[in-house]
Amino acid sequence: MKKVLLLIGGMLLAVSAVSAQKRWTLQQCIDYAMENNITLQKQKLTKESATEDLKGAKAALLPTLSASTNQSVGYQPWKDSGMSYVTNGTVNTKVDKTSYNGSYSLSGQWTVWDGNKKLNTIKLDRLAEESAELQTQETANSIQERIAQIYAQILYLDENVKVNEQMLETSKKNEERGKEMVDVGKMSKADLAQLSAQRANDEYAIVEAKSQLMNYKLQLKQLLEITDEERFDVVIPEISEDHILASIPEMQKVYEQALLNRPEIERSQLAIKSSGMNVKIAKAGWLPSVNLTGGVTTSTNSLSSTGWGSQMKSNMTSSLGVGVTVPIYDGRSTKTAVNKAKIKQLQAQLDLQDQQKTLYSDIQEFWLNAWTNQEKYQAAKSSVESAQQSYDLLSEQFRLGLKNIVELMTGKDNLLSAQQSQLQSKYLALYNQQMLQFYQDGVIK
Repeated sequence: MKKVLLLIGGMLLAVSAVSAQKRWTLQQCIDYAMENNITLQKQKLTKESATEDLKGAKAALLPTLSASTNQSVGYQPWKDSGMSYVTNGTVNTKVDKTSYNGSYSLSGQWTVWDGNKKLNTIKLDRLAEESAELQTQETANSIQERIAQIYAQILYLDENVKVNEQMLETSKKNEERGKEMVDVGKMSKADLAQLSAQRANDEYAIVEAKSQLMNYKLQLKQLLEITDEERFDVVIPEISEDHILASIPEMQKVYEQALLNRPEIERSQLAIKSSGMNVKIAKAGWLPSVNLTGGVTTSTNSLSSTGWGSQMKSNMTSSLGVGVTVPIYDGRSTKTAVNKAKIKQLQAQLDLQDQQKTLYSDIQEFWLNAWTNQEKYQAAKSSVESAQQSYDLLSEQFRLGLKNIVELMTGKDNLLSAQQSQLQSKYLALYNQQMLQFYQDGVIK
């Protein structure tokens, strides 16, 4: 009795574990990926690096200050004179062949004017920081789009498996009916073999559909950076016909809104500003620069009769200077830098135009696919109803011996083809509608 109770308890725990398996919604997948995707995390680090560059550029406006010291030992092996002193009426001479020297300095420098090169560098680094942030958003958008695409494919394949399972049940019934007809002499064994082959094909189609479904779930799991052995599954939402045939936003409105909020467009615009800033930085090579320098130095020597503190004081010197550098001829390096910066500015403008063209093309493709698949869905819906009615009639006529095996299998193939066409158009319509919405307001639902 105890063993039976333990067995029942184990079975209940197993059932509980399966029921507790997490099923991911689309939003949960997106939220998790935004926190854990490695590619996105790397991009965030790039943004942090750009922020450090900006801080460094701002600090470059401040004066620099440095302190240094040098300690050395000197040795004069043939020195024969030194300090004399009297002890108890006797004159003694001390010759110090070893000496200890120390020097100390504090120096500073400040660039008063450099043709606004440092100020423009700050502006350039600020644009680079913004660009890195936009690149992060771009990567996040790309990941979200990929998740939505895989998720839609999973929904399609999940429903496709169910359709194939229904077809298998139909094939099994036809096979059983065929066996009965062979037993009473109304069908040949060759025709029965065709029904058995059809049943086997349907079983293979289910295995193939399930394999594809598992593959896409694996792709989604990898995209979320989930590496444990826990089983992974997604929530299958209820999708009504109202969702499939929802109103499609106007293509031009989607494009106009996308121009305002898509990070790749804004990043291209920043690239134009950055190239303009590079032109200004390059032109600073033609302008004079003014530097302010200052310092304090002192030194000590062990051979001096003066104390260390007094030497530090008496040997101290200070200086303050202004340096002006005027470029006269630099081997055309500045002119070359300016011209190359202008060329990159023109390239940035062309890149923006190309990005806008690509954006319009993508939106146009999503819009056309959404509209086309809505039309296909409605046509496929009628086709499925017609094919189902035709197949039901063929099945009844086959049961009565009025239709042959070829006509029955053709009717079944037509029904399956119509159902799969309906499924494809259904989920393609949903996916492309969602992409239009994403391009318009940046939200995947």
